[in-house]
This record gives sequence, structure tokens and C-alpha cells, in this order.
Amino acid sequence: MRDVARILNGNIPQTNIVRFNGTRGTMLVVQKTGNASTLDIVQGIKDKIPQLKQTLPPELDISTLSDQSIFVTGAIDGVVRETVIAACLTAIMILLFLGDWKSTLIIAISIPLAILSSIAVLSALGQTLNIMTLGGLALAVGILVDDATVTIENIDRHLEEGKPTLEAIRDGAAQIAVPALVSTMCICIVFIPIFFLSGVAKYLFSPLAEAVIFAMIASYILSRTLVPTLAMYWIRKHGEASHQAKGKKTFALFTWFSRFHQWFNNRFEKFREGYRDLLSFGLRNAGKLVTLVLGFTVVSMGLFPFLGQNFFPSVDSGQFDMHVRVKSGTRIEETARSIDQIEQMIRQVIPANQLHGILDNLGIPYSGINTSYNNTGTMSPADGDILVSLNENHDPTDKFVQAIRTRMHHDFPDVGVWFPPADIVGQVLNFGLSAPIDIQITGADKAANFAFASKLMDQIRHIPGAVDFRIQEPNDAPQLNVTIDRTMSSVLGITAQAVSNSVLGALAGSNQTSPNFWVDPTNRVSYQVNAQVPQYDMNTLDSLRDLPILGGSNTGQAQILANAATISRGTTSPVVDHYNIRPVIQYLRKRRWQRLGIRR
Repeated sequence: MRDVARILNGNIPQTNIVRFNGTRGTMLVVQKTGNASTLDIVQGIKDKIPQLKQTLPPELDISTLSDQSIFVTGAIDGVVRETVIAACLTAIMILLFLGDWKSTLIIAISIPLAILSSIAVLSALGQTLNIMTLGGLALAVGILVDDATVTIENIDRHLEEGKPTLEAIRDGAAQIAVPALVSTMCICIVFIPIFFLSGVAKYLFSPLAEAVIFAMIASYILSRTLVPTLAMYWIRKHGEASHQAKGKKTFALFTWFSRFHQWFNNRFEKFREGYRDLLSFGLRNAGKLVTLVLGFTVVSMGLFPFLGQNFFPSVDSGQFDMHVRVKSGTRIEETARSIDQIEQMIRQVIPANQLHGILDNLGIPYSGINTSYNNTGTMSPADGDILVSLNENHDPTDKFVQAIRTRMHHDFPDVGVWFPPADIVGQVLNFGLSAPIDIQITGADKAANFAFASKLMDQIRHIPGAVDFRIQEPNDAPQLNVTIDRTMSSVLGITAQAVSNSVLGALAGSNQTSPNFWVDPTNRVSYQVNAQVPQYDMNTLDSLRDLPILGGSNTGQAQILANAATISRGTTSPVVDHYNIRPVIQYLRKRRWQRLGIRR
């Protein structure tokens, strides 16, 4: 091999650069499968990092750049927080109006049991704890309070009338059984249309609807079974000693609470009387009341221009992704220089005490798997993703995004820029696309497609609120068009496949056409074997025209690319005029046969 080639332990020509705060590095993205737990995967990786550092050189630093599990953790914390708030508010309400801590305890038990029942049914159906299911549980927490609260309140009312405990529980629970069932069914029916959705929206919102429906059904069942049972054992008939004072401190606390409860009831009775008088006044002046309400409604419409218009509530995750596209055909090292200037501008916009780090992922990843999972619009080495992470207690992320977008249009007018979602919530809601609104144009004429897309984009620019306009596929990337003369190739015995393999092998390497690996028997490391012409030897069009064609020929002589094909410069979407050029082609072919001295 050394007689015809130079063999070295190196790498293929660089098409990707990763930097963190200006320092070169390697980025490893870990993605879980559908059934795996995000929290388990992330925690497992964090546990392995200290072990990996012990086996690596001390100069090599390993750090976590982005952690999407914070959204799942935040959703879990949100559900727990909402449950605690609902339980506390319910406890305060029951204590103030009924004055019985045991009734409060019954309600506090029923709420988490309803949530756990919903989680059990979701697990049986194959669902997981994710953003949507946790959001559904958080939505249901506020509704779960009603069933148990209404049941306890109605039982207490019957006890106040002097009924025996068992009879009061039976009558109190029976009276609200049908109304509570109707109320539960009405809430569940609201979410039924979600199951008739199709595509990604169905898989996105169906878990949310299931979480709410199962929690509501469990809450109703518990209010008919567990709540009356606990009331039978814990709630005593009015007038009986419901609290046994053990010690002076307990008796003093009970006495203080009883006085406070009596004071609250007196105040509430006055408030109720005042509300009754206000209601009577409104009924006596019905016309004026209706006019007042309608006038307040009309005045409230003045707030409409100040309301936001979002498909889904935005999440301030403390990070944003900025995709940059410089001029098509730019080499990766030139792209890096442009990104350096953009980073300097970003550091001017974001204060240093609020900026955690800037991660650059420039160019095309080496792995086809990484390329297939990329959803930011990377097309060539002229593309780059800038992931900016902020510290805690930072200013709103949208504020920085708007400021950077304005500076980019002013300071870098020739650079395309857009802000794809950096958080998992936005990525899911965009259905894997780099923007929430995506318009696709297909057709046989690429030039007409691009002209129509450009005209449509100019019209969309005038829509208020729309930003980051671009045509995803660049049409001006320089390229070399190799046009094979099939007639001449057949005479020389050269196939189109031989021409394609020779060109790809020389310019991109053999790993594009026939990947091969060699295993070093000493260290058992697998090396990828890549054969290609050095870039400094293939630096002109004449060098490419003189490229030997591998695969032989019928003439017995080595052939070069110029004998079988023509090379011309072009772009990714060449504009072709549809003229009748068949006579021209026939004339050129006839002249080619005559020049070769062959009689057709």
C-alpha cells in the first residue's frame, strides 16, 4: 500500500466543530427510548460520570451541558405542590366552617388516593409519568377536592339536624350521589373529544385526558365508599365530646380554637346577610345591574390587545437555542470565525453574572444517527447551533431572545438566524420541527417552487407576531455537476456506477461507498479505513477532470473522468429553461463520433 498511497492514523476531513465557552470539545447526546424513564437515565449517567473521570486523563473535563429531566422533575414538583396547596386550603376551609379536624383529615386522605389510583390505571395502560400526564394530574387536583368536601359537608348538615350518625351518613351521601355523578360525567365528557384526534396530537394530549378522567372517576368512587366509612368511625354526632382534652395545654388549645371558630361563624353570618341584602338590591334594580355588567364587559375588552397569543404556555427554562446559517458553501473553519463574532455580540447582550455558558455545535455531525435526530435545520457546514444557558435568577429568556434577534438583523444582515425550541416541551409541541408553523411546497419544477416560496414568505412577513422567516432548504449552495455521456461511456466500457464511485471515493472517501474497518490485534480497537485523494491534490477542476476512472474499460487503456463526463459549476437548484435542445444534442453527438473516427 505504501507504494501507491500514504497511510496515517488520522481522521476524515472535519465537518463538525463543538465548543463550550470557546474551548474545543466533544459533545455526546444521550436519548432515551420510549419506554425508559427519563429520570432513571439521567440519574444513571450522573452516577457514572465520577467513575469515568477516574479512567481518563486529568486534563479531560466532563461536564453536563443540558439536562431535559428538569422539566419532568418540575412537573412532578408542580403536582406535589398543587396537591399540598389544595390539601392545605381545603383543611383551612373545613376547619373554619365545620370546626372538625377529623373531617379535614378525611379529605386530605382522599385526594392523594385519587391521584395514586389514576397513576395505577395509567401504568396498566402502558402510560408513563411525563409532562402531559403530570399536567393532567395537576389539572385534576383542584377538582378532586369537590367530591369529598361536598360529601363531608352534607353529612355534617344532617348531623346538625340531630340525626343519628349512621342515618346522617347514609342520607348525606345518598343525596349527593346523583348530582356528584352528573358533575363528574360532565367534566369527563369535556375530555372525550381528545380521543378522536389523529396523528401526533392524539398521542400528545390523550395521556393528559386519561389522567384527568381516571382521577375524577377514582375521586367519585372514594367519595361513595372510603369517605362515608371514615366518617362513620371519626365523625361524632353534634353535641357529643369529639375532642378528649388530655392535659392543660390540649384543653387550652381546644378552647382557643372553639372561640375562634365561634367568632368566624358570627362574622360569616354577617357577611351572608350582607350578601343577601346586596342580592335583593340587585333584583330590585335589574335593569341598572345588567347595564353595569355589560359596561364592565365592554371596558374589559380594551385589555385584549395586551393579551398574549400562544398555542401553549411558554416555559422559561433558562436556555435558548439559536440556529445560524452563513453563506452557503462556507467551510467549517470560516463558519467558526463568524460564530466567534456572534458570540461576542451575545455576551454584550447578556450580563456576565447571568450567563452560564455558550455551547456551539457547528457543521454536520459525523454520525448519520445524530444527523437524523437533528431538528434545528442543519444542512451543511455553513449551519451552526448556539445553545445559551443562563444562571438562576436570570432575566426573562424571551427578553434576551428579542434583543439578540434585533442585533442579528442589524449587525449581521447576511446571516440567517432562527430560534428553534431548546426545551422538551416546545420540541414536542412543534412535532419535531424547528418551528411551530411549517409550510411545505412540493413540485417537479424546483425553480418554480423556490420562486413561489419566496413570494409566499414575503407575504407572511407582514403578519404581526411572525418572526424568523426562512426557506429551510438553501438553493444557492455551490456544487459541481458531473454529467455522464452515456453513449461515450458505453463505447469505453465505463458504467455510471464506476464514474460515481470514483468521484465519491476521491472527494469524500471510500467510507461513502464501501465502509470498511480494521481491528488492531494489539489493543482491539476498531479503526475505520478510509481511502481518498488528498484535498491539496484535488484543488482545481482540471485535477478532477484528470481523475482516473476505476473499473476498467473496453479499450484496454486507463480512462479519465473527462473522457466520460463533463463537469460544470452550478447550485443546488439550477434554473433550466425548457427549450427544445434535442437537435443540438444530436449535432454534438454526431461531431463526437466523427472526431473519434468511428462510423456509426
